Amino acid sequence: MQLDQRAQTLLKALVERYIADGQPVGSRALSKLSGLELSPATIRNVMADLEEMGFVASPHTSAGRIPTPRGYRVFVDTLLTVGPIDDKAVDAERMRLPQPLSNLQPQKLIANAAQMLSSLSQFAGVVQSPRRESVFQQIEFLRLGEKRILLVIVDPRGDVQNRLLLLDKDYSPAQLTQSANYLNQNFAGLSFDAVRKRLSGELQQLRDDMGRLMQAAVEAGSEAMAEGDDMVIAGERNLLSVSDLSSNMSSLRQMFEMFEQKTGLMQLLDVSSKAGGVQIFIGGESKLVPMDEMSVVTAPYAVDGRIVGTLGVIGPTRMAYERVIPIVDITAKLLSNALSHG
Repeated sequence: MQLDQRAQTLLKALVERYIADGQPVGSRALSKLSGLELSPATIRNVMADLEEMGFVASPHTSAGRIPTPRGYRVFVDTLLTVGPIDDKAVDAERMRLPQPLSNLQPQKLIANAAQMLSSLSQFAGVVQSPRRESVFQQIEFLRLGEKRILLVIVDPRGDVQNRLLLLDKDYSPAQLTQSANYLNQNFAGLSFDAVRKRLSGELQQLRDDMGRLMQAAVEAGSEAMAEGDDMVIAGERNLLSVSDLSSNMSSLRQMFEMFEQKTGLMQLLDVSSKAGGVQIFIGGESKLVPMDEMSVVTAPYAVDGRIVGTLGVIGPTRMAYERVIPIVDITAKLLSNALSHG
């Protein structure tokens, strides 16, 4: 829905004032803030139109108005002016991400990036750990005892994952070698999902017991590769001081359930990794955000040009987006550079 220039100017002024002080904004304040030479009656008429279109709302206790999730969306998409982040703050936080990476482990680097997001934004920072490629280069079976087999998975980078298989049948060393050779010769370089699909069509041609062993190996391998799909969250306690989020026990419970379970948050980060650049998810508008009063600003990060995860800031819908957006953007670039040159 198109807004004329006058309505856009007034909506921008209202959102900026509400973000700054959290109080409903009245027509008299808007007249001063907008710089428009309009009568209070004209401003009230424009506000009534914006309310009818769903961009602002009137709290019962005040004559002023506040932005709705839809109003925030118009603001961040078309009206927001993103300013530069404080260079001194970035330089100070960049020390958390030393270059070159040398002996610093990637997981430590990710934890530092989450802390950097939290420190700069004063909200919560979240970084999704790099996803493992579910591709295997080689598989081996080692017999540990009756019905106990160690599955050894080597990925294309040479990383090794082990999984213990507890089976309902014992297998001889010759059977284990035969099964491993079959998987390596026919499926090496494929993802476990692709192997599962292709193997299901070929099981009729294999002996049942060998097929069961291969199916067990594929399921266990898929689980092993998925273990790296986790996230680091820093600064959750910062959100306790945000009245919009901590004003009632129900909201607090929802917020910390999200942090504890992580499933919904992981889904949101997965969605944002498929889009380029900074994404903004506004509560009450996006079903991926569990609370109306919460927004999440995200950006993907990459290793050697390939997107491997997402990071972001979790805060109130009433956040200073013009500050948070560059914080997220710059942290994604710093983390990408640090991981790529490690």
